[in-house]
Formats: sequence, structure tokens, C-alpha cells
Amino acid sequence: MVSIENEDTLASTRGRETALACVRAGIDAARPGHVVTESVRLDGDRLHVADATYDLTGVDRIVAVGGGKAADGVADALETVLGDRLSAGAVVTPEPSEGKRIERLQGDHPVPSQAGVDGTERIHDLVADADERTLVIAIITGGGSALLPAPADGISLDDLQTTTDALLDAGAEIGALNAVRKHLSTLKGGGLADLASPATVVSLAFSDVVGNDLSVIASGPTAPDESTYAEALEVLERYGVDPPAAVRERLEAGAAGDLPETPGPDDPVFDRVTNHVLADGFTAIEAAREVAADRGYDTCVLSSSVRGEAREAALTHVAVAEEVGATGNPISGPAVVLSGGEATVTVRGDGEGGPNAEFALAAAIELPEDATLACVDTDGRDGSSDFAGAVVDSDTVEDAKAARAALDSSDAYGYLDGHSIISTGATGTNVNDLRVLVVE
Repeated sequence: MVSIENEDTLASTRGRETALACVRAGIDAARPGHVVTESVRLDGDRLHVADATYDLTGVDRIVAVGGGKAADGVADALETVLGDRLSAGAVVTPEPSEGKRIERLQGDHPVPSQAGVDGTERIHDLVADADERTLVIAIITGGGSALLPAPADGISLDDLQTTTDALLDAGAEIGALNAVRKHLSTLKGGGLADLASPATVVSLAFSDVVGNDLSVIASGPTAPDESTYAEALEVLERYGVDPPAAVRERLEAGAAGDLPETPGPDDPVFDRVTNHVLADGFTAIEAAREVAADRGYDTCVLSSSVRGEAREAALTHVAVAEEVGATGNPISGPAVVLSGGEATVTVRGDGEGGPNAEFALAAAIELPEDATLACVDTDGRDGSSDFAGAVVDSDTVEDAKAARAALDSSDAYGYLDGHSIISTGATGTNVNDLRVLVVE
């Protein structure tokens, strides 16, 4: 079970204690050990994944490869399920453990590193000689875009780092960011499926994107890609990013038709590829809802797809808290209103912040009495901070002017203190943000 540091101090009211219990349940429900055990099993020569069954009688080798923040836990669970049927494997993850049959390799997030490049080359080596009697299990989890860089010809690691940094600082949403990264990498945008062909590919995905778009999760290594070089150029224009010359030259060459596009939906490389989303934001929301209901609260899921600027989305949640108290809509109190998705932050200063901290602080300035809000990133890392998020109520902000100044300098964590900051460490999963609004 995930541990929340300093929980006794944070849980100073009934609303706070409930919000934190919901957060713990939501994160735990999305952890790979639980999810894979529930979704994947081996029965003789039959591999069952969710509702699908794969006949292994014609399979000589099973290779598991992939990456992301949840990849280490997925690899652990697969080693347990498959045992000696698993031939080899490698995953790239931020905090690798020791594997038995699947190598665990170091990578970095959110900005790609040379370690990630080296790990991706190992995956390339394992998959490049796959044939029709090979089953490739692709472990695709949130964070895989940065952890599996694989720069394309003419693109350096520094080019990838600079472009990624600039888009993140500009507040680019994940789909836009990945449209660029797919066209600067060899494995993204269906590249892993292309490399593995003609093997059978079974993808196990943990979604950290709104809508579970398979082409966006980890930049879609095993999914068809409908984005184009021209769209990647448009993303740079939209967010005002001037990339390194090599990046612009590659994207412009692709847009002019001088480079092949990433494989699309009709490409035959996907004829033997199946993608399964085993966990997503709603996995966490549903578990949190069960905890709230068990505690006697009416529950409501506002949306699992909340996105946009964190401080603006926060005010919508404040408005819902006010409405519950004033009119009993959409439900009457005591109530727990849940949401997921992925808010973004446009960096305005050099403080310490993140989307969930900014969401929480912006809401805290306006929250009515008897309302509590917990906001966390389920991976335990809010933006580039070392914290998961925050829990706040109407007593959190004593100086609204100072709180707004902290928001304007992207320093939400600089304003919040030990009575608000939620720290879990890396949780081993990643299914986007989870927000729990308690109205007593």
C-alpha cells in the first residue's frame, strides 16, 4: 500500500482524512502488481489478457520490452505470471529494480537522457530479430515517451532535450508534445510495432492520457499514428518554440515529403498487433469512490478528463463545492466529488511548483468552509517536483495576496507547508492526476 509521509499531520480533520484515504486507495488500485494479476494469466499454452486469448503452441520465444514509470512493476508481475515461458526482456524505468528474466534499465523523466538512449538500444537489439514465432509483450506506461528516446537520424540527444524542455515550459499538452517527439524518434508512433514485425505483439498499457488514446500513451510505440510532420511543425508554432536547427530541418523535410511518415492505421505492420489498456485514470477514481461510499458519503464523478490550465480548472471545482453546499447539486452533502485527467501549467517563474500544487493552491484561495480538496499525480511526482501534490481546505490560505504571488511565480510548493504537501515517493504507477473534493 502506498505510504503518505506525515499523514497524521495532514489528516487533521474528517474531510482531510477522507480525502487522503481516497487518494491512497486510488493509487493502490492502479499499481501494476494488482492490475496485472487481475488482467493477465497463463493457462497451459493459452495466455489470457483481459478478454483476449493467445495460443502459444506456435510460439518459440516470448520477449517483454517497453518502458515508463510503471514498467518495473509490470515486469515484476509478468515474471510471476509467465515464469520460465518468458525468454528475455528489458524495460527502461526511472527507478529500476533487479529483474529475473526482464532486464531493468535506468532512464530519466521528463527530459530524456543518454541512459534512456542506451536502454532503448537494448530493446532494439532484443526485438530486431523477432520472427513469426515470436511473441513480443510490449509494456507501455506513462512516462515512456521520455524514457525511450531513440533519436532519429540526424537528431542528437541534446536536440531532444532542448525541444522537450521548451515545450514543457510552454505548457504543451501531452498530445501536442508527443506529436513532435514521434517524428524525432525511431520507436515512437508505431516504430516498435514496425521493428517487431512480423512477430505477434501484445501491448499492455497503463494510460496516463485523457481519453486513453493509444497513439499518445508513451507516444504510441505499438499504435498507428495519424499525426504528421506538418502537425509537429504546427505544435512548435502554436507554443512559440524555436527548436534546434536539426529538429526544424527534419520536420520540414518530412512535411515536404522527403521522409516517410510514421506508420498509419492501414499499415500492415499492425496486422498482428493488439493493444490492451489495463489501467487508466478511472481505475483510480473508481477505487477512491468505493472508499468514500464506504465512509457514508454520496459520490459523484465530475470527469476523468479534466485538462487545461490548473489554476482555471481549480475554480470549476470550487464552484462545484459551493453548489453542493448551497443547492445540493449535483449531489447533496456530505459528498465526495472526484475527477481525473491532466492539468497543465504555463511556467511563469522559477519557483517550485507543479500542476497539482497549483491546482490545490488556486482552489484553496476560494474554497468554502467545510470543503477539502486533495490533488495528486498518481506517479508520486507532480511536474518536476519531488512531491505528489497537496491537500487543502478553507483554512490553508491565510494571506490571499501572498498565495496569488506564489502562483504567479510558479512557486505553489513554496507557499504550501507540511500541513498541505502530500509526499509519497515514486508510486510505481502512472494513470494521471486524481482529485478528491470532500464537502461535509
